[in-house]
This record gives sequence, C-alpha cells and structure tokens, in this order.
Amino acid sequence: MGERRPDDGRSARPRIIAIANQKGGVGKTTTAINLATALAATGERVLIVDSDPQGNASTGLGVPPAARRVNTYHMLIGEARLEDAARATAIPNLSLVPAGVDLSGAEIELVEMPRRECRLRDALAGDCAAYDYVLIDCPPALGLLTLNALVAAQAVMVPLQCEFFALEGVSHLVRTIDRVKKAFNPGLELQGIVLTMFDRRNNLSDAVAADVRGHFGDKVYKTVIPRNVRVSEAPSHGKPVLLYDIRCAGAEAYLHLASEVIKRERELVA
Repeated sequence: MGERRPDDGRSARPRIIAIANQKGGVGKTTTAINLATALAATGERVLIVDSDPQGNASTGLGVPPAARRVNTYHMLIGEARLEDAARATAIPNLSLVPAGVDLSGAEIELVEMPRRECRLRDALAGDCAAYDYVLIDCPPALGLLTLNALVAAQAVMVPLQCEFFALEGVSHLVRTIDRVKKAFNPGLELQGIVLTMFDRRNNLSDAVAADVRGHFGDKVYKTVIPRNVRVSEAPSHGKPVLLYDIRCAGAEAYLHLASEVIKRERELVA
C-alpha cells in the first residue's frame, strides 16, 4: 500500500477506532462503511475489521460470502494473519477483513482461549502499519467480540440514534469503556458520539440531540447523520452511500463527519 506520507503529521502507528453500541439498529455498520469510504476518499489508507457475525459491513462493501473464507474469525483464533485475511475493496485506499458465518461461534470458543480479551489486539499488532485508520465494526452486544475490539482500539466512536432511550444506552456503554480502560487498555478513550437517523421534522430528534450534547459536550460531533432513504438503499446494492449517491444528504453528512474525525485526530498529535 506504499510508504506512509512523511508530511502527514501522524505517528507511524495507525489509529484504531472501535465503532460500538450495544444497541442494534443505530447506524453502526452504516457509519463504519461510509466513514471509512469518506476517509479513503481524502487519501487516508483505511482498513475495516468486520467483527459482527452478521457480516453487514462485508455485505455493504459488496464482498460475497464465498470471498470470506479467511476472515476475522481466523485472525481471532490464530489461524490467519492480518495480511491473509485483509482484502482490497472496490474503493481505492479501503481494505476489509470480512466476517464469515464461523464468527458466530467465536464468543464460545474464545472463552477457553488464553488472553481471550487480547486476541484481536495481538492479531493487529505490528501488522497494520500500512494503514492510517483501522475501524472495527462491533456486534450489537457487549460480549467477547466487542471486548476484543475495545482492548485493541485506542478510541471508541459511538453512533447514537436520536430516540427516547438513547442517552441511557450510551451511558451504559461509557461505563463499560471505563471498566475496559481500567482492566485492559489504559489508553482507551471516547473519540466521539455521532448522532444518527436525525429527523428535523421530529421534535424528539432535537430533544435527544440537546440532551446528549448537554451530557457529553464536545464529545458529540457537530455533524449529524440525517434519516435518509439513499443511505438505507445503498447496502442492498453492495455500495457505500458515497458511491451509490454522492449528492444525497447522507453522503454529504459522512464527508463532513470524516473531516471532523481527521481534525480531532490531528489535534491529538499537535
């Protein structure tokens, strides 16, 4: 993938970000796919690790099940290295470690393995220097797969749907992040919260956004991801929305989000 740009102001180590929320249906995988695509479009070298047994990130990037024979599962159990499991996508600068059906049994298998919380960190260590960003798409649960992602990551991004119980759910996740930080990963931080499925016609969306911003302050991105039909349609075509319809409101929002992420990351190393 070429040598790291000498003038990019970043350390030689890639930034590993877990995209997590224990609640399903919040736009987690959609955010992983489209943020990765937007980052890749700016010239960043990006890897998505699909750690969700449902494999929606793999499907959303057009990778068929037959092409997932070596996947995240094999990295976790030590049967494959990152370079064996990662594959190029149709998007320049964006690679993927897909999820296969065998990943669904990993939660049980990991229980008996040594360093069960650190399997993903060990698999990525030293092998992901070719990337600027590694985004881990977590399953919608706080099991061993998500724990592995949180131990491997330097930061967590939380997609948060604008609905009534949103704040309660994210507060629980933040407590989990704090416990992981104390027990396994002292450097772990909350990179940011991104509000998804925002509907400007709905007063509840405004109320939830105000509550979350009041509670978490600057940790909440200025960019909000609108509820958008084109964003919902894109995965069925095996494409990120930025390829499916670059002009739609959802695509523009993810480009803005990528700009915010890059700005925050550069402030960390300034």
